[in-house]
Amino acid sequence: MEKNYGFNDYKFFTEMSELASRHQSYDLSLGLPDFEIDPRLRYYLKESADMISHSYESLSGNPLLIESIIRFNLNRKNSVKLKKEEINIVPCSTFGLYTSLKSILNIGDEVIVIQPSYYTYAPSIVINGGVPVYYDLEVDFKIDWEKLQNCISSKTKAIIVNSPQNPTGKTWTKEDWNQLYELIKHQEIYLISEEIYDIYYYDNAEHYSSFLHPELKKRTFCIFSFGKMFHSTGWKVSYLLAPENLLNYFRIHQQYISYSSNSPCQYAIAKYLEVFDPAENQKIMQQKRDIFNHLIEFTPLNVEQKSQGGFFQIVNFRDVNSTMTDVEFSKWLTVEKKVSCLPLSAFYQSKQNSDYIRFSFAKKDEVIINAMEYLKRNL
Repeated sequence: MEKNYGFNDYKFFTEMSELASRHQSYDLSLGLPDFEIDPRLRYYLKESADMISHSYESLSGNPLLIESIIRFNLNRKNSVKLKKEEINIVPCSTFGLYTSLKSILNIGDEVIVIQPSYYTYAPSIVINGGVPVYYDLEVDFKIDWEKLQNCISSKTKAIIVNSPQNPTGKTWTKEDWNQLYELIKHQEIYLISEEIYDIYYYDNAEHYSSFLHPELKKRTFCIFSFGKMFHSTGWKVSYLLAPENLLNYFRIHQQYISYSSNSPCQYAIAKYLEVFDPAENQKIMQQKRDIFNHLIEFTPLNVEQKSQGGFFQIVNFRDVNSTMTDVEFSKWLTVEKKVSCLPLSAFYQSKQNSDYIRFSFAKKDEVIINAMEYLKRNL
């Protein structure tokens, strides 16, 4: 049977959420925050209605927003010094990934995908004429650099990295980026670095961007998301960093796909970045992670490693059931035990089963508490 490269996987994600809704379960399956955005962000969106022309923005984006991005990244602990020529506003991170691949791939080029991974990666590669090559993370979800090196061939054109990673919550350090560069430095291999959870690092850690590596940045498309940053996913505004020569290729294709991004939201985000403190959002999300991990200790479910960043926690369910597949267990937990999750195998092309499920803790505190209390009593 011909491999479909995951083109239907998105249905499973929505089906699990619909299953939770039908059975009135606590839905911790998807990374869709259910709590309110900062009222100041809402205020600036209203202000934008009177302050902008409501015409198309340029390909690169609103100049005010680009300047705000430069200042925002400069003021971070691991500050990234940017030039405006290295920044491009995009409608969303999926668009950034797809168009980055379109900018560099020829028919038959290989792209390494580190699994488990988000379901959009493989289809974006295939649609652009490339061939996904899968590297499966080990039991502890750490990179085995020798095995990753074995995935590289003369046809390798790019590697996709996600840090903090969905679904595992693992993060890449400065040393990891150095290791990656050593693997690819002698070959024309590009990096697509999806860093959309960049402000959500926990336990006093700090995000270290691939764009800080002086050599990697010359071959990197680095993707960020205001939707994740402000938990305002419906706004559909993200941004991408790349060297000027790569952004020129990117924009050649961008002009025929989306041209520009949401104008009113770009203005509102630019104004909000002037007052936004990422530490506040990070603190809120770490508190949610900690509430989840504390309460799950009173259930038979087992957290082997706390999430280092992002919106998700991986949990081992084998102490509850040793025979079900992770898909069967996820559906059973949703229907019979009223708490929805996703099976880890949904994030692989190479696996039909695993010992793990993924929960989202990007939810209201009361939803997390009620879900865990229900499992404590009924699991």
